[in-house]
Amino acid sequence: MGVGRRMLQPRYVRVVSLWIHPGQEAAFEAFEREAARIMARHGGRIDSAVRTGIGRAEDSPFEVHIVSFPDRAAADSFAVDPETVELRLQRAEIISRTEVRDGYSAGPY
Repeated sequence: MGVGRRMLQPRYVRVVSLWIHPGQEAAFEAFEREAARIMARHGGRIDSAVRTGIGRAEDSPFEVHIVSFPDRAAADSFAVDPETVELRLQRAEIISRTEVRDGYSAGPY
């Protein structure tokens, strides 16, 4: 490693599967845009969003997100941000179920 260069730490990653209530697609998209705006203040971002709810099978999430933060502390800071807490009040009307898995990036393969 050269002088003045440092190793980049991998970002803290969450894989978030989201099920929404029927007819809430537009509200969900607005909700996620607002969440992404707040996340950015904490160094977080939605790296990828994949819509999987084709056909709307109950066991299939509507979308799966790969979300990352600089570290776990930044993710925790986002979770307790007053705007995040306020945004959660809308959540139950839009999102029926959420599954979250924590991790770190792997690869490249």
